[in-house]
Amino acid sequence: MRVIDSHCHVYPQAIAAKAVKMVSDFYDGVGSFQDGLPASVRQLWPQKGVDHAVIFSVATKQSQVDSINRFIASIVDGGEGFFTGLGTVHQDVPDMGQVVDSVIALGLRGVKVHPDTQGCALDDSRLFPLYEACTGRIPVLLHTGDKRYDFSNPDRMERVLRLFPHTTFIGAHYGGWSVWDEATERLHGYDNFFVDTSSTFFWVPDPVKVTRYIRTYGSEKVMFGSDFPMWDVRPELDSMLALKLTDAEYEDIFHRTAERVFGI
Repeated sequence: MRVIDSHCHVYPQAIAAKAVKMVSDFYDGVGSFQDGLPASVRQLWPQKGVDHAVIFSVATKQSQVDSINRFIASIVDGGEGFFTGLGTVHQDVPDMGQVVDSVIALGLRGVKVHPDTQGCALDDSRLFPLYEACTGRIPVLLHTGDKRYDFSNPDRMERVLRLFPHTTFIGAHYGGWSVWDEATERLHGYDNFFVDTSSTFFWVPDPVKVTRYIRTYGSEKVMFGSDFPMWDVRPELDSMLALKLTDAEYEDIFHRTAERVFGI
């Protein structure tokens, strides 16, 4: 069946090594780190069983937003249909509506926010104009969860879901990296909330528990993601296939949910 990798961070050649090191440092060196280059995804992912990839990067400064969005759009344009791109924003952008308009004009299909690395809680009021501007237009992919910090944990995500019930949100890492159980319990059942599977198997190797996360949310709310460059996609695919889900569940997770949410 078709496989979409819905969670890939990519970087320009000039900064890729530095960016990957920053990611490695942030997660204490845990991961099988790849080079972070979009060319590697384009060349290697099809060999490993992936037909399409959703790519993005994160602005840690307001001044980076436009250049990152144009970079992602250029990779999508040159990717022969292999990529879907998401834009980035920063909490200090003065006009979120203008950024969202620009993201859409560039042909990007959503925005990515990483509250922990951007240093801004996902329920910070500075992000509310972003969520409003995206309503009915494009989804917001959020890094969610980190027991070391309190920028993106489930209570904050739940507040946003209640405040913006008509905005589509995707919570990476089953809605709560390192706080998976709490996230699944609190966040399942919201019509506007989807999750991806990225960066979970290393810390939650129990197939029974991961299957419970999927079936609690419902496979129609779950999309596969590798979290490139942190992980190689093939072992992530193999771990997913080892769960022995139904064919219909795999169809949802591997492509149907991402197709629907991102308009692929």
